[in-house]
Amino acid sequence: MSAYIIVDIVSVKDPATYEEYKAKAPALVRKHGGEYLVRGGKSAVVEGDWRPNRVVVLRFPDMAAVRSFYDDPEYEPLKALRKSATETDMVFVEGL
Repeated sequence: MSAYIIVDIVSVKDPATYEEYKAKAPALVRKHGGEYLVRGGKSAVVEGDWRPNRVVVLRFPDMAAVRSFYDDPEYEPLKALRKSATETDMVFVEGL
């Protein structure tokens, strides 16, 4: 069953560092069988109170691949970059 990482980049505190993260992360996503489905772009709130800033959706083959990506030692420095540059909300979700 496919699994997804859904991210809202709530705010970008350091644009240059965030650009560095965005340039380096895709190779590691691909390494774990992931692909970007949504990477920014306009959004329209039609119900509820959620006001996303920058939505990113990634699809992986399964939850094990999501965990393998997120827990990969190679991702640790990139995770630190993202955390230093942004305020982020993130969830892992199983789906179709």
